[in-house]
Amino acid sequence: MIIAPYRDKLSQIVILNPKGGCGKTTLATNLASYFALRGPPPMLIDNDPNGYTSRWLERRSKDSRRIHCISDCKLTILGKRTWPSRIPSETETVIVDTPAALGPREITALTRNADCILVPVLPSAFDIHTATNFIAELLLLTQFERPVAVVANRTRLNTNSLEMLTRILADFETPTIGVLRNSQNYVHAADLGLGIHEMPHHRARKDIAQMDLIANWVDRLLRRTWEPEITPAFNVQPMSRAVGAGLAYAE
Repeated sequence: MIIAPYRDKLSQIVILNPKGGCGKTTLATNLASYFALRGPPPMLIDNDPNGYTSRWLERRSKDSRRIHCISDCKLTILGKRTWPSRIPSETETVIVDTPAALGPREITALTRNADCILVPVLPSAFDIHTATNFIAELLLLTQFERPVAVVANRTRLNTNSLEMLTRILADFETPTIGVLRNSQNYVHAADLGLGIHEMPHHRARKDIAQMDLIANWVDRLLRRTWEPEITPAFNVQPMSRAVGAGLAYAE
């Protein structure tokens, strides 16, 4: 059980792909940073035994916006039925980072209370084939009741691999909502325990623009839990143009 029954406004974002190395932690930590800047402090659930999300949080400066976290070892100790009560009352958004090689029963349990599911995919024919098969299975497991979107990771627009991905996913009506570049900005941010929105804007503006697209998609789904007059603590860049299914890219 991910969401405690007494927390009606608690929203859950699940980052899911049974293939390892596709960028789940990168997406989870950057979304957590985004929501931390926006406030109130989000909660990261680190379900990966490798603990990459927890390690990122350990690098985070005490001066940075606060992010709560429960790691895999604590999940084992507390039990999945009791840990939701440990989520602070101020938290409205929970972001779940998941491990690789999950089975159907584990996927069903993780997505049971999800408000949306994000699937990061690498730009290779093998990864695209694996991801599309997984998404078809995921839609059946969730009975088409959970919004699912794809984030293309370590790629760029106007490439054959991205065109192939969006064309195949169109059959599932699964949108590709962002394209994360193969950028050193993510590497530098991760080393500092930061998200891309916390990097200097002049240096990371292209990457910030893509993360804004992802966050805006999530925002529309979770709008019921957020006050419309909230102003982010950073400069959100307007989308200059749309490409494909809701994509924009600042060159």
